[in-house]
Amino acid sequence: MNLDIIDKKLLELLQADAKMTTKELSLKLNLSVTAVYERIKKLEREGLINKYVALLDRNKIEKGFVALCHVKLVKHNKEIINEFEAEVVNLPEVLECFHVSGDYDYILKICVKDMETYRDFMVNKLTSLKHIGSSHSTFMIGEVKNTTSYKFSY
Repeated sequence: MNLDIIDKKLLELLQADAKMTTKELSLKLNLSVTAVYERIKKLEREGLINKYVALLDRNKIEKGFVALCHVKLVKHNKEIINEFEAEVVNLPEVLECFHVSGDYDYILKICVKDMETYRDFMVNKLTSLKHIGSSHSTFMIGEVKNTTSYKFSY
């Protein structure tokens, strides 16, 4: 789908504040409310907008301890990969999981309350998954950038 400048601006506005009304958006984009509504519906139908979410402050919900865990599987066949991925998807502590190239097979972003909770997660959940050969964890010291917003070139 080709996006015009108005679509791109609309997407940036919605990423900044998805609760903005079509009237507010129409004023910012200099379009009618109906035109904005139709563009949003088109972007949803085309799958550019997947869903609308509330972004939470992880520190206020006691999930401020962030670890990146690099995982290496014992073998690399389709069955083992599918099984590992199906299991890791069901771990609520894992917010993101990336299948990557390099020394490790996966990188997991894990958010929990503290180091003790992380240790419990590692001992009782992650290392109990089948097919994990090794893991290596690094911990967030400070957050430099955290965004969910994609920018467009015009």
